[in-house]
Amino acid sequence: MMSNTIMPGLPSRDKILEFIRTEEGEIGKREIARHFGLKGHEKIQLKALLKDMAEEGLIDGSKTAFHRMGGVPKVTVLRVVAIEDGESIAIPDSWQPDDAVPPPRLRLVEKKKGPGKQAALRVGDRVLARTEEAGNGWRAFPMKVLASRDQAIMGVIEIDASGQAWLAPVDKRVRESAKVADRGGAEEGQLVLAEAVGRSPRAGVKVVEVLGDPLAPRSFSLIAIHKFGIPFVFPEEALEEAELAAKLPLSEDKREDLRHLPIIAIDPADARDHDDAIWAEPDTAEDNQGGFRAVVAIADVSFYVRPGGTVDREARKRGNSVYFPDRVVPMLPEVLSAEVCSLKEGADRAAIACHLTLDAKGRVTAWRFTRALVRIAKVIAYEDAQAINDGKLDGGEVAGPLRNLWAAWDLLHAARKARDPLELELPERRVVLDEQGRIAEIALRERLDAHMVVEDFMIAANVAAAKALESKASPVVYRIHEPPTREKLVALKDYFDSIGMNLALGQVITPGLFNRMMKDIGDPGERALVMEAVLRSQTQAYYGPQNAGHFGLALGSYAHFTSPIRRYSDLLVHRALVDSFGLEQPKPGAHLPPASGLAQRDKDDLSKITDAISQTERRAMEAERDTIDRYVAAWLSARVGQVFPTRITGVQKFGFFATIVGLGGDGLVPISTLGREYFAHDEGARALVGADSGTRFAIGDLLELRLAEANPLTGALKFELPEGGSKPVEPRGERKGPRPKHPVGSRGRPGNIRHQGRRK
Repeated sequence: MMSNTIMPGLPSRDKILEFIRTEEGEIGKREIARHFGLKGHEKIQLKALLKDMAEEGLIDGSKTAFHRMGGVPKVTVLRVVAIEDGESIAIPDSWQPDDAVPPPRLRLVEKKKGPGKQAALRVGDRVLARTEEAGNGWRAFPMKVLASRDQAIMGVIEIDASGQAWLAPVDKRVRESAKVADRGGAEEGQLVLAEAVGRSPRAGVKVVEVLGDPLAPRSFSLIAIHKFGIPFVFPEEALEEAELAAKLPLSEDKREDLRHLPIIAIDPADARDHDDAIWAEPDTAEDNQGGFRAVVAIADVSFYVRPGGTVDREARKRGNSVYFPDRVVPMLPEVLSAEVCSLKEGADRAAIACHLTLDAKGRVTAWRFTRALVRIAKVIAYEDAQAINDGKLDGGEVAGPLRNLWAAWDLLHAARKARDPLELELPERRVVLDEQGRIAEIALRERLDAHMVVEDFMIAANVAAAKALESKASPVVYRIHEPPTREKLVALKDYFDSIGMNLALGQVITPGLFNRMMKDIGDPGERALVMEAVLRSQTQAYYGPQNAGHFGLALGSYAHFTSPIRRYSDLLVHRALVDSFGLEQPKPGAHLPPASGLAQRDKDDLSKITDAISQTERRAMEAERDTIDRYVAAWLSARVGQVFPTRITGVQKFGFFATIVGLGGDGLVPISTLGREYFAHDEGARALVGADSGTRFAIGDLLELRLAEANPLTGALKFELPEGGSKPVEPRGERKGPRPKHPVGSRGRPGNIRHQGRRK
């Protein structure tokens, strides 16, 4: 018989384990709640706690009954099954899905090389590890990485003349097809997921899921989703919690009412969610003549997504939304991301308002944050906002507010020029699909002043958020972009020396230094070459709790605050602001956690969280780029044999890579196709040099190439020289004399770096 002891408050893990161990019969959530006297919201917290305990291997994961898990060998083979908060989660490799007892889950303690570095292990990896019980769970220390034998493989079924099925990989890094031992009902030409059936590669693979036509619309993004392990289905529990959160009432008396302001959201024409909107007008204060007052209104996601809830855990797992040409994999369920959180035109919405005061030189002299109620006057596309400002389109009632935004931006842009951030004019490809999901066009995105208006307001708000939290000694999730490392600068100098440019390493390296070098180059092709080299010298931006500044933006303190619908980092910053400035903490809704501030567990372990979201951001970037490559290859597959203008983007011993000018899509020119002449690899100059003719193929060179292959399944392209051969438009080997040294100028026009734009 179970005891009737009532213990108020949520019990600890140890108390729950002791209760399960000592009581007879089946122990379920209901029995645990009754024993400890839990009611209402405490039952919801218990459900989350039991789930965490199951994931830590303390109890089994049954929904009806729980029992304590057994032990784990001191040294054993583990299989990585998930990456959570930047840590690898593994189970014993010997466990089978049909075993009666669920497996214990162990956290692998990996050695990382610094902040923002991703875990070395991936889902599916097998490791020999030493294990130990650690308080509330198990952890393991990898000793040796073993060959993986059950990681899902994506490919297309092919059948040879003998009737044998083969799996042709869709990953261009995998060179060989695998023998299919079990087709699982898949037919020739279908896209499938498969896994190894034995320890030996000769045992082949078995199909575990049929995905359909690999060339059908929407398949390319589906390939990337599976390849990179991006979560794209929300559990029912998260959807139910999101529906409840969406019904939360907004308190008009506790929020600043900004519905009278003509706040405008400027976004892409096809945007499904709207994180941000802006308003500005001339400041009438006598001590701020020529200045402006501005409001950057950001969706108040933290009001609806509470720490520790199911939606919060799912959002953290994703880290960010992922954008493909044919779909968006949202960080939040659509009832939140596309509906109640999105700042829609004419609808009352919850917002965190960043109030900014700009002086006549565009400097932010004051800021404050409030929880507000807004009603967006207009949601407008970038192109339309630009046309209204240029007088090419009638703006109606928003023409005046837009003129104010542009006038305030003139000040922000002047301050930006004075700051001199890094300018890299890097083209961004845009895939346009028709109604059937087929490729209608692949073009480069046009860069408008309207884009920079929004961008500069967002940067100002992001800086204000970081400084506001610093003023309260609050935890900050910084967006960090460190200066180039010494090693990368040495490599950049060596390359510049090879093309006749000078980079003195003894001076202070600033973004403005690079800007002035690029400004002094008149030829667009040469400038693109230098921009690419400068880009390669940059470190990768990441998230972290220790401030190291943002080199590319030339800022000392920077955080992401303006996109909480699609970035978990911004949601954490919102929660910290709610805590630090005593903003409204809403009452618990039905079955929802009570607070919307920063949870104590997140404050205590911010490094682990920022490592995790840095990793999910890189995953998203790779998946988006991978998908664009497939779309480009699909579009080019009907144009094999045509000659295109290209620019060399990379040089290796085995050949060089080139991309089609104005389109993108890197393809290989194998060195074996360059003729009988021997070509040496000049690593410093990043060039292939002909031993007899002196012909050089170097990064940045323009030349015409014939498209030899285009594989939509892998995104791989292959080029070849046209008949009769082809040389760069201006082969470096034929220049007379060295290129004149480019002195470092005194001024440069600031612009964009790849860390800006969508991700800044």
